[in-house]
Amino acid sequence: MATTLDRTLQFQQSALHVQEARQELIASNIANADTPGYLARDIDFREALATALQQGKPPPLSLSTSSPDHLGASTGENAAGSPLLYRATVQPSADGNTVNLDIERAQYSESAVRYQASLRFGTQQIRDILSVLN
Repeated sequence: MATTLDRTLQFQQSALHVQEARQELIASNIANADTPGYLARDIDFREALATALQQGKPPPLSLSTSSPDHLGASTGENAAGSPLLYRATVQPSADGNTVNLDIERAQYSESAVRYQASLRFGTQQIRDILSVLN
């Protein structure tokens, strides 16, 4: 039976894993900014976190592949366990690439801040527990 402490720490762990998966996707978008036909991808953080919490365990990390023929090719879901979404284009490019570097940088910065906040919150909870035990 899970205690409130277990659920809280599980929530923080799941939030960190989902943020990490989102940062990897955004970094991939930035890396492929000049790739013709590349579609910018993202995940719905709330949906991915809800999925991770329902499963009761942190989502597994997936292998990165450079070709769909390689072992562990993408199944349309990411490491966070939620379906990949494609960003709507603000201004279409001639080569079909949908990456907008300004948007991607802003999303990456926001995700990094949220990751740090989750990490600090979890760390503070552990410190509080240790201070009660001492």
